[in-house]
Amino acid sequence: MREEEIETAIKVVVVGNGAVGKSSMIQRYCKGIFTKDYKKTIGVDFLERQIEVNGEEVRLMLWDTAGQEEFDAITKAYYRGAQACVLAFSTVDRDSFEAIESWKKKVEDEVGEIGMVIVQNKIDLIDDAVVESEEAEALAHRLRLRFYRTSVKDNLNVDEVFRYLTEKYLMQINCEVEEELDDKPKISIGKGLLDTETNNHVKDTTEKTKDKANGKLLKKKHKNRANDDPDTIRLEPSKRRTRGKKSVLQVAKCVIL
Repeated sequence: MREEEIETAIKVVVVGNGAVGKSSMIQRYCKGIFTKDYKKTIGVDFLERQIEVNGEEVRLMLWDTAGQEEFDAITKAYYRGAQACVLAFSTVDRDSFEAIESWKKKVEDEVGEIGMVIVQNKIDLIDDAVVESEEAEALAHRLRLRFYRTSVKDNLNVDEVFRYLTEKYLMQINCEVEEELDDKPKISIGKGLLDTETNNHVKDTTEKTKDKANGKLLKKKHKNRANDDPDTIRLEPSKRRTRGKKSVLQVAKCVIL
């Protein structure tokens, strides 16, 4: 497969209580349409869209999950394999806001930590808001997640939500590739880099040199230990005067253990 044919695919799950606008958001993003009629999602729905980010082709697979508890057993299975997640609540639904942390936990229990974003939908109904702006911002700050206010009806910030998740995921996989390259064994001598086989040889030689040095050091330690042991009888060199020039006659030192 040629490089230009390689495509990045990202699975994004959109979660939150029922009637917060999850289906409408995906419809708006993928098909560019909006309908006022509310239809409860049964289980899951799926749409996809092809976009280009920083010159790279990306296929977004968007999974719209039912928000009602009776569908939990079904929807949890569809979280698996997700690389990004939208946590949505409605401006006019207090319960949906208070359930955000619960939805975050449900997703992370299945897939671990992935890129997430909090979305306050139906911002066009701000006059009827039951969630203060400061509350929503404080929640996002505490959970350390990006926060967007959207209006699916007016097509406000919908594209920005999914573009952010895409860029975040691409940055993550690029960092993982760089870490894998950095983890490869390398040793620098002068200006060049040795291959793995040479590295192993150099490593073995270095270890042998260290072993020899350690052996000498060990002998020296044993020697010093004998000198410091109070139970050891030492015979020190003796000195005697001569009629001629003063000189010191040393008797070989011996240690009796």
